[in-house]
Amino acid sequence: MRDPRDEQYARLLVETCIDVQPGWQVLVGANVLGRPLFDEVCKVIAERGAHTVPRLSFAGFGPPHPWIRSASDELLSVVSPIEEQVFLSIDALVAIVAPENTREGADIEAHRMQLVQQASHRIQERLISGEVPWVGCQYPTPALAQDAGMTLEQFGDFLYGAVLRDWDMERERMAKIKELFDAAKEVRIVGDGTDLRIGLDGREGMIDAGGANIPGGEVFYSPVEDTAEGVIEFSEFPAIYSGRELAGIRFVFEKGRIVDASAQTNHDFLLETLDTDEGARRLGELGIGCNPGITRYMKNTLFDEKINGTVHLAIGRGFPELGGTNVSAIHWDIVKDVRQDGRIELDGRLVQKDGEWLG
Repeated sequence: MRDPRDEQYARLLVETCIDVQPGWQVLVGANVLGRPLFDEVCKVIAERGAHTVPRLSFAGFGPPHPWIRSASDELLSVVSPIEEQVFLSIDALVAIVAPENTREGADIEAHRMQLVQQASHRIQERLISGEVPWVGCQYPTPALAQDAGMTLEQFGDFLYGAVLRDWDMERERMAKIKELFDAAKEVRIVGDGTDLRIGLDGREGMIDAGGANIPGGEVFYSPVEDTAEGVIEFSEFPAIYSGRELAGIRFVFEKGRIVDASAQTNHDFLLETLDTDEGARRLGELGIGCNPGITRYMKNTLFDEKINGTVHLAIGRGFPELGGTNVSAIHWDIVKDVRQDGRIELDGRLVQKDGEWLG
């Protein structure tokens, strides 16, 4: 049955997030269970006088998993020339994630996924540079609902509640948080097993309020690459990456680089990921979760990194438009909850305690 909220959702993606212009070629990628939103997005793109370049898949985006499992390393190391040309030619991108199984691909050897990621370097650079407007989002599926411990109806209501917000008002609220961090040279994050300092001197943040990620609801930075010092333990929530679930990740940083890493589960996979390339052991992002519609952990990074009262770090690729210079084939967001016995300091000044901002 058609959900009337899908039209609102599609208009947010097409009109607000990427502002499609007449004549554009817009690649719309979706898993097959995302077809209701895919259809609505295509309608709105047509209304804007633009072309749709459809890409439907059963699991994930990029090469199909059966091909990745069977292809030689030589094949994995090169993007299909036709596919690369498509991504280097499009004017915008909408990616609708609607998985049948959130652990799809977990059986693929880490080095195979690394080769695929490294091969797509030119495509990634075009997207993260800001040259091409893009937006990633999710659509309710039984798999996502099960991970969140909800019925499909409950998850749908939760998703739309986090997505269909007054983003102008949210942007205004987050602007005050951005002002605090923009003026700071150093951030200190303290919490369970955590005391980490990160430099922001000379770096300006960005507000996510209806942009490249939906739901939005964060203020994020590319930290100064050689400044992270201390330890952080992601003890509250498992981290999800490439279909794997990793509990109890712990990083020790010296001069911006991870010098010691461990995880209670999938420890070997963590180390393989950190060894993807030189940039994988440095930070590409510091984000501050600010979405009041997201209050609980969902085993879903797109939502979890926006939980009000959390911070997240991404190892790997930085954001050039924010001054980031770290280069890597990976960008992995991992969430730290500071709502219980946690605090954030800016240049020694306490600005958030137990997830609450101080006046």
